[in-house]
Formats: sequence, C-alpha cells, structure tokens
Amino acid sequence: MFKRHLITNKILYCSQGKLREVDFKGTDLEGANFEGSNLEGANFEGSNLKGANFEDANLKGSNLKGAILERANLKDTNIKEANLRGAYLQGVNLEGVNF
Repeated sequence: MFKRHLITNKILYCSQGKLREVDFKGTDLEGANFEGSNLEGANFEGSNLKGANFEDANLKGSNLKGAILERANLKDTNIKEANLRGAYLQGVNLEGVNF
C-alpha cells in the first residue's frame, strides 16, 4: 500500500511507500520521489533516476545495475547488498549512506 503516491506521464511521487521487489527495469523515473520508501529488492536496472530522491529509503538488495543516478539524493539510505555495477553516480548525495 502506498501512503501517498502520484504518477503522471513522467513524475512519480511515492513517500513512505512499500515497493519491495517492484520491477522498474528500464523505466524513466527522472525526478521521482521515493523518500522513506521500502524498496528492498527492487529492480532499477538501466533506469533513468536523474535527480531522484531516495532520502531515508531502504534499497537493500536492490538492483541498480547500469542505472543513471546523476544528482540523485541517497542521504541516509540503506544500500547494503545493492548491485551498483555500471551505475552512473556523478553528483550523487551519499551523506549518511549505509553500505
């Protein structure tokens, strides 16, 4: 269940959502807001996550292989066991990240 969500043709707003193991492979999620969301095991392989907000989110075991995370906010995010192979991380906020 989503606490709050809004999906338009290019914007996803999902604050504190429960999105475990959701498959976003290859999706354009530029500017999406996943703040505080549980995304454990989610698949973002090859997705566009430019400027996305993952502050305080759980990305444990998620697949971010080849994802574009340019200028994304990962502040205080759990990315233990996440696959970041080939991910583009220029300008990413990694303050307080749990690796």
